[in-house]
Amino acid sequence: MDPENKFLNMALLFVATIVVAKLVSALIVPRSKKRLPPVVNAWPLIGGLLRFIKGPIVMLREEYPKLGSVFTVKLATKNVTFLIGPEVSAHFFKAPETDLSQQEVYQFNVPTFGPGVVFDVDYSIRQEQFRFFTEALRVNKLKGYVDQMVSEAEEYFSKWGESGTVDLKYELEHLIILTASRCLLGQEVRNQLFDDVSALFHDLDNGMLPISVIFPYLPIPPHRRRDQARKKLTQIFSTIINSRKSTGKSENDMLQCFIDSKYKDGRPTSESEVTGLLIAALFAGQHTSSITSTWTGAYLLTNKKYLSGVVEEQKTIMEKHGNKVDHDVLSEMDVLHRSIKEALRLHPPLIMLLRSSHSDFSVTTRDGKEYDIPKGHIVATSPAFANRLPHIYTKPDEYDPDRFAPERDEDKASGAFSYISFGGGRHGCLGEPFAYLQIKAIWSHLLRNFEFELISPFPEVDWNAMVVGVKDKVMVKYKRRQLSSN
Repeated sequence: MDPENKFLNMALLFVATIVVAKLVSALIVPRSKKRLPPVVNAWPLIGGLLRFIKGPIVMLREEYPKLGSVFTVKLATKNVTFLIGPEVSAHFFKAPETDLSQQEVYQFNVPTFGPGVVFDVDYSIRQEQFRFFTEALRVNKLKGYVDQMVSEAEEYFSKWGESGTVDLKYELEHLIILTASRCLLGQEVRNQLFDDVSALFHDLDNGMLPISVIFPYLPIPPHRRRDQARKKLTQIFSTIINSRKSTGKSENDMLQCFIDSKYKDGRPTSESEVTGLLIAALFAGQHTSSITSTWTGAYLLTNKKYLSGVVEEQKTIMEKHGNKVDHDVLSEMDVLHRSIKEALRLHPPLIMLLRSSHSDFSVTTRDGKEYDIPKGHIVATSPAFANRLPHIYTKPDEYDPDRFAPERDEDKASGAFSYISFGGGRHGCLGEPFAYLQIKAIWSHLLRNFEFELISPFPEVDWNAMVVGVKDKVMVKYKRRQLSSN
């Protein structure tokens, strides 16, 4: 046989064998019915990671119109699947820890919070520790905290002159750390150790970097300062805890609640656990309150209609209650509440929420497409993006607190998880009532006692921070006044 014909026959035989094998395989092994989400187009291995590092919100803005509400981005060896919108994110918020877990994806918090608390313990212990938080934030406790919030605001702003110019961002950050120190960390810290503890928390805060998410124990200077600060805080709180226990002294603060807390088996909390829980509480509350207070002010001062609304509400409440401000009075401030809620919709400090998938699950989009999310994927949603979906919110990029008024209720019209600035479901933020009360206490005092004018440009977003806040200064002119109810 001619060599060329022999080679051609062998090639045809080889191709025929492959075809037959594939047909047999298709008959014997049924084709997978998995309907995997579309994948973000990027270079292999590092392309998705580079796009993600460049800015997850930028990536979401680019991919959502093309791929829809469910899609996967490959970050090196990890698959991250985004669920955007209430139609597909219900499982994200409602699934038990055995199916969608926080623990693996938030391990980078452990060096900051410390050993034996929150994400360094198994779920059953973490649930008990969350119970300690819940008990420390019950209404009877919140009422006492509000009195302290109001007192701190009155004392702080009494030091302002009749008129002047201030960086509103700095002033609110400083007041909120003072208030948090009093309500959460205790009178000993607020009155005697504030400067020391504030500096140590600053080092802890600066030790939480984007690189910390991937390499939380990398031996870099910010991490070393973080670890030293954590040790010093443990020493400070150990001294306070021992002093309270030896003297029998009790205070109305979260520190005391954690000291008095006991696990179901009767074991009391340790000094290290109390310190770690306090650090976690301050991290959760301080950033949200200071960032949201600043955005609320910036939007009100550039939207006279809504500023007039919150001022009129203060007049009405003063007609009813005089100058009294307590928990129940703050709870009546619905217009101010909506103004804060809208600022938080537009600028949630946590722009990404993550879970690790321990089991397969499926979701169905608004247009009826079904996708299977495999076990092992990291599952993500984004409050910063989902809070601006145009099919839920009218003119979603505009500041419009009236969208939450009873006659509109845009966040409720599309069902649960349309508004996720505080998360939701099983892992909703326990400190949400505390945050609203704190911000209301501050802005109620400011609206009653000062007129403001924003003199710097409207602030930009600081996307480079781990907790996304306000970039640069927010300069305002103020003039003291006494708001009248007449």
